Amino acid sequence: MGNCQPTIVPCEDFDVVADIKAIRKACKGFGTDEQAIIDILANRSADQRQEIKNAYFEKYDDLVDVLKKELSGNFENAILAMLDPPVVFAVKELRKAMKGAGTDEDVLVEILCTATNDHIAMFKECYFQVHERDLEADIEGDTSGDVRNLLMALLQGNRDESYEVDEELAEQDATCLFEAGEGSLGTDESTFTFILASRNYLQLQATFKIYEQLSGTEILDTIENETSGTLKKCYTALVRVAKNPQLYFARRLNDAMKGAGTDEDTLIRIIVCRSEYDLETIKDMYLEKYDVSLKEALKDECGGDFKRLLLAICH
Repeated sequence: MGNCQPTIVPCEDFDVVADIKAIRKACKGFGTDEQAIIDILANRSADQRQEIKNAYFEKYDDLVDVLKKELSGNFENAILAMLDPPVVFAVKELRKAMKGAGTDEDVLVEILCTATNDHIAMFKECYFQVHERDLEADIEGDTSGDVRNLLMALLQGNRDESYEVDEELAEQDATCLFEAGEGSLGTDESTFTFILASRNYLQLQATFKIYEQLSGTEILDTIENETSGTLKKCYTALVRVAKNPQLYFARRLNDAMKGAGTDEDTLIRIIVCRSEYDLETIKDMYLEKYDVSLKEALKDECGGDFKRLLLAICH
């Protein structure tokens, strides 16, 4: 959507042999030179990091195993996330969100509500390759009711991804949303789900404008009043993503840091996964919304090598 800037671009004078030598040196002997590892990995694209991983394996050893022995905590988690191809990391996060007791719906929502149709198709394929399980079956088994229906609709991966706006359709959809929510007793979730999961983002923006004129209420306020729990989070995420995906991610980062404790997994997921798409733009949105730079916020929340790595990815 729009003009999005990354923070990590492919390194122009990439020399995989020099990189693997430097990483090997950083891991040998007493102690680990974490800064050397950060300097290399935070300045290479995901494809270049795959080349490093493969070359290291051919010449020395399994780099992931080596780093698991050398590193620990959130720093280790973030470095390992950077050594997975982005789609593999995403499907590991999806599985982690569903394993064990309870489901971390926030993670499912964040990943699935922001994915393009191509991403959805890759997630399904890769999920099966990595976990030998079916993503749709897992999500169906792990969620219920309207949330399940919405996530299953998103997993069909058939959102219109054009940039065309059909004003008549926007009026129809706005009327349907009004009649399904505020204009009736109870809420008809299937109408909300269908429209939010299938229309293109510009079309949704046009629909929300007309909805507001029709009802005198902003669509997010309607969702706040008409729904609850995970479904409310899903619909809110979809509306925010349709309006401004980078602002949605800025909010997610802020939520991960505010209050007591820090949700480091979310920081890792967004900062690592968005670094080659739109993290620079997310930083701009963060500053605009919260009057503090993302880097300053991270400095306050995180410590040690983990902090240094995230700041290096943010550039």
